[in-house]
Amino acid sequence: MLRKFKISIDGKEYLVEMEEVGGVSQAPIAAPVTPAAAPTPEPVEQATPPASTPAGNDAMPSPMPGTILNILVSVGDTVQENQPLMILEAMKMENEIVAGKTGTVTGIHVQQGDMVNPGEPLITIG
Repeated sequence: MLRKFKISIDGKEYLVEMEEVGGVSQAPIAAPVTPAAAPTPEPVEQATPPASTPAGNDAMPSPMPGTILNILVSVGDTVQENQPLMILEAMKMENEIVAGKTGTVTGIHVQQGDMVNPGEPLITIG
């Protein structure tokens, strides 16, 4: 759904069009509260490993916004053209992302559960 907003920055008005791409729930915004004596939080280790390699210009882009449900290959796997690589859920439908060419998977740039936007790199086949 395309929505229009009028915003003002430094006294200058702008008309902005935004497309709603996901079912993000909106929580009410509360004023910040400063506690009297807040305990210092301990650092939390990152539970998810980083992507295997940085995405280059040759990475397959996401064709649509959605959530990665399943990754069917690993780095180093040899794949054939049109072989399913991952499952992308978009608009409550499961879509197979297939290999555009035969080759070896050299990088996977997403993880299961990641939300992606159109054009974001998914996987690289060398």
